[in-house]
Amino acid sequence: MKKALILGMGRSGMAAARLLAGEYELGAWDVKPEAEFEPSDIAELRALGLSLFMGVEPDFSAYDLLVLSPGVSPSIEPVQRAKAAGAIISGELELACTHCAGSFFAITGTNGKTTTTALVGEMLKAAGMACEVVGNIGLPVAERAAAADKDTIMVTEVSSFQLETVSSFAPKVSACLNITPDHLDRHGNFEEYARVKTLIYKNQGPDCYYIYNADDPETAKRLPEGEKIPVAVPFSRRRELPFGAFVRDGSLVIKDGRSEIFLCRESELKIPGKHNLENALAAAAIAFFGGVPKEAVASALKSFAGVAHRIEFIREIDGVSYVNDSKGTNPDASIKAIEATPAPILLIAGGYEKNSDFTEFIGSFSGKVKELLLIGFTAERFAKRAVELGFPQEHIHFCKDMAACVDMGRKLAAPGDTVLLSPASASWDMYKKFEDRGDDFRAKVMEL
Repeated sequence: MKKALILGMGRSGMAAARLLAGEYELGAWDVKPEAEFEPSDIAELRALGLSLFMGVEPDFSAYDLLVLSPGVSPSIEPVQRAKAAGAIISGELELACTHCAGSFFAITGTNGKTTTTALVGEMLKAAGMACEVVGNIGLPVAERAAAADKDTIMVTEVSSFQLETVSSFAPKVSACLNITPDHLDRHGNFEEYARVKTLIYKNQGPDCYYIYNADDPETAKRLPEGEKIPVAVPFSRRRELPFGAFVRDGSLVIKDGRSEIFLCRESELKIPGKHNLENALAAAAIAFFGGVPKEAVASALKSFAGVAHRIEFIREIDGVSYVNDSKGTNPDASIKAIEATPAPILLIAGGYEKNSDFTEFIGSFSGKVKELLLIGFTAERFAKRAVELGFPQEHIHFCKDMAACVDMGRKLAAPGDTVLLSPASASWDMYKKFEDRGDDFRAKVMEL
């Protein structure tokens, strides 16, 4: 029996172990020691027959296959050493697609992935079509891959980390919503990050569709090239298109080359902000060109109320609104949250260092942000750049944790203000994931 090693034993790694059990002689590796894992997870891995290397390094070159969880970079030295010795390097997404009978709708982009993925799932459900909403949205693809039949559509949020290790992944419909600088600590530079994003359509053929944002220059200039390529379908909120999805006179419309389909009025959408109008157009194009009836597409557009942690209203206290945008893990995402939130804003920002440039984000404050409450590893750099760009020093406050941020926000806010958590940074310095950060904010607000 061939040997496989799973690297990174979070949710994706655990799902990969379940999927491969009995097919390979399996090992599991993680930099964390066994004591930092849930005992139930360790017990399950042992029951599945895995050899565990928690906090200790195995002989990577002894394995035929290395399965990388998204958090493990393929550039690390042990992986490169195993690759040189002949090991196949794969990822959880690639592994899952080779074990799945269903077809894939795959959605990537720097921002908007979760909302768009969730909305496409609602469109399929409205049509009564079998689907699984999986991937970077929270449920590993490998968790549902084996149970899917040929009629199941895997609506999959795909990150750049997952795309790094694809080789045969070929979705029926793929989409790139936008490309702005992010994860430069992992990919090294913007060009490499953008190149990895385009791997989503690498294996698609002429019977497939690639949905892209015609308003985003970095996305629009990186279209598929060659003979056997997918049909490129643009969407735009700024101008009418001869083909694709767009807004005309306040209505969402699709042209498919044969007819024109009216979907709904922009005013009927429940999700706020211009960025969500783009997400709605993208989701409509993905679903429609993927074979979802127009009636189901329109119904979901009008009923979908958004996702947790993305410009999520929590409550109002003494005339002050509290909004959770923990999903704002990079400057561009948080710019969109600022644009969608009425002034005055007391902004909670800062977190894990990803080498992002905060200049444009701070520039978006333009009179809307009246107080800046900073937290986490990037707080000092954030404050320095804000002062350099003219934000008043006396309106910048450093907070030790989320409770301090919420308390400070309440003290400084006046009726009509919004306390907005939109960190423009990842959560990994203080939390395992952005959901935990958002849950902490929500809990602290509910305690007020």
